[in-house]
Amino acid sequence: MNIFVSNLSYSVNDSGLKELFEEYGEVSSAKVIMDRETGRSRGFGFVEMPSDEEGQKAIDELNQAEFNGKVINVNIAKPRTDRPGNSGNFNRGGHRGGYNSNRRY
Repeated sequence: MNIFVSNLSYSVNDSGLKELFEEYGEVSSAKVIMDRETGRSRGFGFVEMPSDEEGQKAIDELNQAEFNGKVINVNIAKPRTDRPGNSGNFNRGGHRGGYNSNRRY
């Protein structure tokens, strides 16, 4: 079962998230999502638990629980889908939007 965890404290790392969920069963992986530019936590992550029963118990027990000073949200992760309007060409050519700084006038 893939589990989405949000509203994490910025101090939580992968191992801390894994330890929290190990109280409810075996954890295959735990990953706090980091911002590419700053290297800082984005405040959410994913936990993979092989047993759906243990995963559901963790969700039931941890949703709206306090962890590292914040009330966390824990739910079944929804499959990732492409966002509308994102053709994959964002930032192609080194610029965003319609302004081209390389244009000569």
